[in-house]
Amino acid sequence: MDAALKSPIILQNIPCTLVTGFLGSGKTTLINQLIASKPTDERWALLINEFGRIGIDGALLASSQATDSAKNNIAIREVNGGCICCTSQLPLQIALSRLLSDHHPKRLLIEPTGLAHPRELIQQLSAPHWQTALKMQAVITVLNALQWQTDKYRNHEGFQAHVRDADVLVINRYAQLSTDEKQTLQTWIAKLNAQVFIIWAESDNQTATNDISVLTDYPTVLNAQLSKPSFVISQQQRVNITEPSKTIVSLKPLSNHFPFKTSNDIEADSHIELPYRYHEQQQDIILAGWRLPENYVFNADKLQDWLLKLPNWQRIKGVIHTSDGWLQINFTPDSLTTSTVSAQVDSRLEIILQEGTEQEDMIDSEIDWEAYDRELMSLVID
Repeated sequence: MDAALKSPIILQNIPCTLVTGFLGSGKTTLINQLIASKPTDERWALLINEFGRIGIDGALLASSQATDSAKNNIAIREVNGGCICCTSQLPLQIALSRLLSDHHPKRLLIEPTGLAHPRELIQQLSAPHWQTALKMQAVITVLNALQWQTDKYRNHEGFQAHVRDADVLVINRYAQLSTDEKQTLQTWIAKLNAQVFIIWAESDNQTATNDISVLTDYPTVLNAQLSKPSFVISQQQRVNITEPSKTIVSLKPLSNHFPFKTSNDIEADSHIELPYRYHEQQQDIILAGWRLPENYVFNADKLQDWLLKLPNWQRIKGVIHTSDGWLQINFTPDSLTTSTVSAQVDSRLEIILQEGTEQEDMIDSEIDWEAYDRELMSLVID
């Protein structure tokens, strides 16, 4: 590791943008918007931190590069199986060192998991050995206005933490907010972070504004943030990571009737034998994911019905071979999105479940994962 940190990357001073946001805020959409503006002759790098082990976003971005000129010349590296900001510094240092030394990008984008606490990651990126390797630009945070309308998000410490540690706040999904609600949202933001620069994201039937009344060119304003220095990171003078490494729950053996393979080797992605499923518990959430052979074709309607009936689900992501073709699935409690994508090397599905409520406790050890395997496989039609 010491040799990696002493490599020539420390002299490159590469512009780096951290794109943060709570689970389901729309970070990947915003990153795609930034990538769409990339000069075709520039090589960019993208570090994606998936909280689970499956690696869906990176697979989709990688597979689309051949046909999407805006995404050509993008080097992608994923850190799966945990949050790079709440474990030790080692996964982040290794991933960044390899990404920069192998590809020599002109710009770096980092997308941490939506379950991350951004302050720890900011502390890591403020360490002396990264101050010369990376030129940290404004921290761009995405806020989903529909989530903000719900008490469980608005009062959630993790949701608020992303706002506190932002230089730029991009607000999306605000079409249903009245003028008074938008003003209330701005007041709420100001109490957490009076210095943050607000951008109202552009979407169908919406006009982007710096404040509620001033019109702006959203793509131009957004792209300009890539060249603005970070006030938040400039205030962070030293790294002080004290959180212990999290404990990974061991995977349980599966029934011989549904011989899913399991593995704790997160890095050996290409060596995973399919079909594969993992599950684990992290604090108050439960994660599970499946990787399945590309020739397994699922009934699209029945698959969606099954997913939506899962208990206390908070996020569902996947790219799956279905009767309607290859579909990208991106479900949050306030948004159900599916879109067609090009054929993939395998199907991938990942779910995040909330651990119970006052009325209903749901603990990982009580979930019959073999039953979930059987239910999922019963949806295969070919």
